[in-house]
Amino acid sequence: MKLASMKHDGRDGRLVVVSRDLAACCQVSDIARNLQAALDDWDAVAASLQDVSDRLNNGSCEGSALFDPACAAAPLPRAYQWADGSAYVAHVELLRQARVAELPESFRRDPLIYQGGSDGFLGARDDIALADEDWGIDFEAELAVVVDDVPMGVTAERAGGHIKLFMLVNDVSLRTLIPGELAKGFGFFQSKPASSFSPLAVTPDELGAAWDGQKLHLPLLSFLNGKPFGRPDAGCNMIFSFPQLIAHAAKTRALSAGSIIGSGTVSNRFNGGPGRAIAEGGAGYSCIAERRMIETISDGGPRTPLLSFGDMICIEMRDENDRNIFGSIEQRIVRYDRPGR
Repeated sequence: MKLASMKHDGRDGRLVVVSRDLAACCQVSDIARNLQAALDDWDAVAASLQDVSDRLNNGSCEGSALFDPACAAAPLPRAYQWADGSAYVAHVELLRQARVAELPESFRRDPLIYQGGSDGFLGARDDIALADEDWGIDFEAELAVVVDDVPMGVTAERAGGHIKLFMLVNDVSLRTLIPGELAKGFGFFQSKPASSFSPLAVTPDELGAAWDGQKLHLPLLSFLNGKPFGRPDAGCNMIFSFPQLIAHAAKTRALSAGSIIGSGTVSNRFNGGPGRAIAEGGAGYSCIAERRMIETISDGGPRTPLLSFGDMICIEMRDENDRNIFGSIEQRIVRYDRPGR
C-alpha cells in the first residue's frame, strides 16, 4: 500500500491511503490519525489500512478524493530519528579522492552513519529556502526505510523484518560549509538543512521482485532543470544492505517506531572506475558534487556549478512498467528572507 500525510491538519499531518496509480486517496483517521500513530501500533492497524488500499485500488472505497501531491507533507513530517548512512562507498571514495584523502579500509567493513535533524522535514513540492548561494547548495538523491520498534543488538538477519515502509529522499547538502564542520571532528549540523521526502511511503510488497529483502534494484532518477542528471541502480554497488544499516544503527540503542534509516547518495561505478555522465553512456550522478569531483580529477577543476536560486530538482523512481512508485520530489531553490528584514 501507499501512504501519504496531508498538510493543514496539525504538525504531523492527516494520514491517507493513496491508490497505486496515485490518482485517488482515502483518509483513514478512524484507523490512525497520522503515520506515526500507525507505526506505533503497526501490527494492529496494518491489515485495516491494507483493506482500505485494496478497496481504493478496485474502485470500491467510499469517500475517496483526488490525490494532490502538492498538498502532501513528508510522509513523516517530523520523526523521532533520522539516521542517514553511506552505503555506496564509491560516493565517499570519489569525494575523498578529489581531496587527495585516502579512504580508510574500515569504511568497507563498517557502515558510516550520521544523525540528521528530524524535527521538521520538507514535503516533496516544498521550496528549498536558503539564505546564501555561496553555501554551496547541492541535492542528494537517496532511498530510506522506516522501521517499527527495533530492539538493541538486532542482527542483520532479523533487521529486515522491521522494515515497514520505503521513501525517497533529497538530503540537501551545503558543500561549502561541510569541510569546516568535518574539520572540527564532530559531524554535520549547519551543512545539513532540512531533508525532503517523497509524497508517498510505500510498503515493501509494492516494490515487487525489485526488493530482494536486502536491496532495491531499480534506477533512482534525478533531473536538474528538466534534464536527466542521474539514473543509477539503487541495488548496484550498495556495499551495505538496509538490514545491515539497521543493525549497525541499533548496535548500542533501540530504535523507536518511525525511525528513518537512509541509504546515502546512490552511486554507481562505470567499468570499474568512477561514475560517468548520462550523455557519456553512464548512469549519471545522484548529486552534483560527484560530477564536480570527476571533473576535478580529470580536468584539474570543477566545471558544473552547484545549485542557484531558481534551479529545479526532481527525484523519482519508476517500476518495470514505468509507473511512478513514490510520486515525484519536485523542488525549487529559493532565497530565504530572514525574519525582521
